[in-house]
Amino acid sequence: MGKKGPTKHLKRHQSPSHWPIHRKAGAWTIRTKPGPHNMDNSIPTAIIMRDQLNYATTASESKKLLTQGKLFVDGKPRYKKAFPVGLMDVLHIPDTKEYFRVLPDRGGKLKLQTITPDEAQFKLYRIIGKTSQKGGKTQLNLHDGSNVVIGTEKDQYKVNDVLKIKIPEKEIKDYIDFKEMQQVIVTGGRSQGARGTLLGLGPEPGWKKTATIRTPEGNDIRTLAQYIFVVGSNEPMIKLDDVEEQ
Repeated sequence: MGKKGPTKHLKRHQSPSHWPIHRKAGAWTIRTKPGPHNMDNSIPTAIIMRDQLNYATTASESKKLLTQGKLFVDGKPRYKKAFPVGLMDVLHIPDTKEYFRVLPDRGGKLKLQTITPDEAQFKLYRIIGKTSQKGGKTQLNLHDGSNVVIGTEKDQYKVNDVLKIKIPEKEIKDYIDFKEMQQVIVTGGRSQGARGTLLGLGPEPGWKKTATIRTPEGNDIRTLAQYIFVVGSNEPMIKLDDVEEQ
């Protein structure tokens, strides 16, 4: 009989390079389940608990902690060991009262940035598409696969703008225009993890369009516009203290 359904297993040497695991420490690792982020842009909850937060020494211990509701993602408890955690997700450990935001890091990695309880009340979502619906409504498609439906009369948002949304209620509190002189971070490519001010966009069409940003050190970086994530106007809305570290 032929194979049915998706692959449920993953060998360590085939896992994404940004996962913080030893490729030769064993044969198998955890494969992310379908969720808000794909496998190449996320890390399973069990690996976060074991290898990044060091609250477990084995995958079995991580699983037990998760089934006890020890980890909240975007304001909701996540019980599955293979739930994918990705860009801008907000993590909360109730027992230790710790809060983290997932940010891009150098070398194509993802890092956990410590944040305050107040900052953990919201998440930034990039708009990647818009869909018109019946009844004069517009659906905003967001970077993590979720969406928000608004009335057409409130539709002031454009693709690549970023929404500040209260979690877990999914209430829009503010937004940031995608335009020149905004504060941005780079989420992909060779310059992933860099931050700075968006100077302008190139003339290229479609997905080839480039963007130039100026870092706090005065260096200019050119990357694809699709890797630019605006995080504020005059100042970033979120804590980025360690994003530029190598």
